[in-house]
Amino acid sequence: MVLSDVDIKKALLNGEIVITPKLNLQSQLGSCSVDLRLGNSFRVFEHSRYAYIDTKSNDTKKGYTSEIVVEDNEPFIMQPGDFVLAVTLEKITISSSLLGRLEGRSSLGRLGIVVHSTASIFDPGWNGQAVLELGNLGRLPVVLYPGMRICAMTFEELSSPAQVPYSEKKTAKYIKQTKPRESKIEEDIIH
Repeated sequence: MVLSDVDIKKALLNGEIVITPKLNLQSQLGSCSVDLRLGNSFRVFEHSRYAYIDTKSNDTKKGYTSEIVVEDNEPFIMQPGDFVLAVTLEKITISSSLLGRLEGRSSLGRLGIVVHSTASIFDPGWNGQAVLELGNLGRLPVVLYPGMRICAMTFEELSSPAQVPYSEKKTAKYIKQTKPRESKIEEDIIH
């Protein structure tokens, strides 16, 4: 069951969902979602320095991306074909009885900006800032600004609380992230 605005407010009050900094419910609460804002940290790919990314090696530790921090009110320009990792301004903590689902905003989608390529589900027990997989599918550059509403998160109730929430998994690779991290896919490979 997807939580309505009424249920989201209750979950925020009883601590099943914790979002910091505190939401402006007037502008960020929808009928069944909360809008999250763009943070100021971006991770861009160094495609001029690396010919490819080998998912089986520890090359991911070599820094095939670099971090760019944009000051408030300064632009970050997404060129056509760009793919960057970004982070939400808000930190989200989800109880073991809920999951979060991240969706792009229609207003940005109409400009060619996609917010996530694959990673839309935030497991029960999630704790951290959401990393966004931003892409510009359009033909024109699009200027993004830290603090702008970038995505919406919905919440769904599980049939029962998760036995092992994400925050308790030994294999949780992205717990408590505060900036966009590079992929840790090499940890999935069995050698």
